[in-house]
Amino acid sequence: MEKPEVPSYKRQAQLDAFNRLLDILDDLREKCPWDRKQTMESLRHLTIEETYELSEAILTQDLPEIKKELGDVMLHLVFYAKIASEQGEFDIAEVLNTQCDKLIFRHPHIYGETKADTEEEVKRNWESLKLREGNKSVLSGVPSSLPSMVKAMRIQEKARGVGFDWDEPSKVWEKVEEELAEFKAEFDQPTLDQAAKEKATDELGDVFFSLINFARFLDLNPEEALEKTNLKFIKRFQYLEKAASAQGKKLSEMTLAEMDVYWNEAKTIR
Repeated sequence: MEKPEVPSYKRQAQLDAFNRLLDILDDLREKCPWDRKQTMESLRHLTIEETYELSEAILTQDLPEIKKELGDVMLHLVFYAKIASEQGEFDIAEVLNTQCDKLIFRHPHIYGETKADTEEEVKRNWESLKLREGNKSVLSGVPSSLPSMVKAMRIQEKARGVGFDWDEPSKVWEKVEEELAEFKAEFDQPTLDQAAKEKATDELGDVFFSLINFARFLDLNPEEALEKTNLKFIKRFQYLEKAASAQGKKLSEMTLAEMDVYWNEAKTIR
């Protein structure tokens, strides 16, 4: 398959837009009190927020919002490079060229003589090359600050990249059932003292880890699945609140059976 060509006028428009962003940031960094004050540390929590907003827009398939949030994330990335350049460390050109060099190095099946016809072969090559770059462990590339569910998924994916994985989904499901039984054995007692709670917590973690593993085998994203359920619950609960309010009722004064009526109505609304 031939490489699709980007029309020269479109490529130039892309470059012009990126150059415009760099020029505007230069102006803001010089003239705006807020922008001038920012550091990498002060931007960090804002970047995390923007990333989550992008994630939500993707989950809701809101393309106009995705475009907006991509712009916000892009601004932050350029901002970090701008601060680094002021410190004499690196600039945006070095950032981009370093990334380009890494992509070329890690895709020898495209830019070299290595053969990789499947996604799994590409992943194995990728992890092998990362070790050659100096990583001491296959898992060292998993950020410690990742949310726990995402981290579990990445750990499992990286382990699979070097062949450490189950052979078939049925074996993984057996592990899920085993972990569920062990968790049930820990909490299925009249009272839980602190030691018992800690043990139950350990077993619950094993349940989550095994379920995430099973989801991976089905090519399902557990983080996406849970977030969609969160959004679905919010939508239904807010319907419950509005429906109750329209009847002059407060949720705190209603029985569960009364609330269930509105909840079941909410479930019928797409």
